[in-house]
Amino acid sequence: MAYFLLEYVVVEDYVQRRAEYRAEHLALARRAHERDGLVLAGALTDPVDRGVLVWSVEDPAVIERFVEQDPYVRNGLVTSWAIRPWTVVVGGDATT
Repeated sequence: MAYFLLEYVVVEDYVQRRAEYRAEHLALARRAHERDGLVLAGALTDPVDRGVLVWSVEDPAVIERFVEQDPYVRNGLVTSWAIRPWTVVVGGDATT
């Protein structure tokens, strides 16, 4: 398994707009945590401008499918996103 970071850049009024989609987003994230390799997920604060999701998967296509289904993405709360490989050196399944 490899680690990947999914980074969301969110709209300025994200906190106010997310309520309508939050339950669906969290249900999707919980399913991904149970079945699809999502390890940790949350929002950065001060300011609330990004979300970060840590994945442990063989194929980043799993993450892309998550993004396609995410109501935050589908409804314009996420302005951009990126999937980046992450080399873990301490903890988890450190590779070096």
